[in-house]
Amino acid sequence: MDHDHATMTGTMAMGSMSHTMSMAMPTTTSGAAHNHAGHDMGGMDMGGGGNSCKISMLFNFYTVDACFLSNQWHVTSSGMFAGSCIGVFLLAMSLEFLRRSVKEFDRFLVRQHIAKHQPGAAADHGSVSSKDAAVRNAAAGACPAVVPPFRPNVFQQAIRAFLHFLQFTVAYFLMLLAMYFNIYIIVSIILGAFFGAFIFQWETLPLIGQQTSAAQEATVCCG
Repeated sequence: MDHDHATMTGTMAMGSMSHTMSMAMPTTTSGAAHNHAGHDMGGMDMGGGGNSCKISMLFNFYTVDACFLSNQWHVTSSGMFAGSCIGVFLLAMSLEFLRRSVKEFDRFLVRQHIAKHQPGAAADHGSVSSKDAAVRNAAAGACPAVVPPFRPNVFQQAIRAFLHFLQFTVAYFLMLLAMYFNIYIIVSIILGAFFGAFIFQWETLPLIGQQTSAAQEATVCCG
């Protein structure tokens, strides 16, 4: 009897202690943690204090305190943000300018190659008589010279590669700027591409059946 009474007393004491410990332990609020995680997914503040950058992985309309590419490009005023949009607009236009420059340089090389192989192009006017020139011109009109395939030399290819390097670099930076999902920056890129194409891609179009590649223009003259 005394043994059963002691067992019941010990069991009640242990139960009371467990209840007291469970009441004293702090509980976590899952809702607050979920809301904090959701806030982090929507936007991020890079930095601390008053020198923070607003960056979001969703479409946003951030202006002041927006950052692009690095902490050095930290927009601190509306005027600075307007200047950033203008700069991005001009950068997109420069991409279209570089594309046109690549085509024009190729066309220049092809025209130079064709002129070099035209009859009488490399002749010395002081050593050729008028009779020989007339005979050469008549022969050229009857049977045009065949222009051999053209391959740029090392210096010419270095210039072509440099132009491609500039074009690739500008396009890559525009892609990085678009990945900030800033509506104003994206609109600046689109408008820059439109006006750049309007200005720098305004050129004479080839007729139907003619070659369109600048690298193949050497075959156009001979039909």
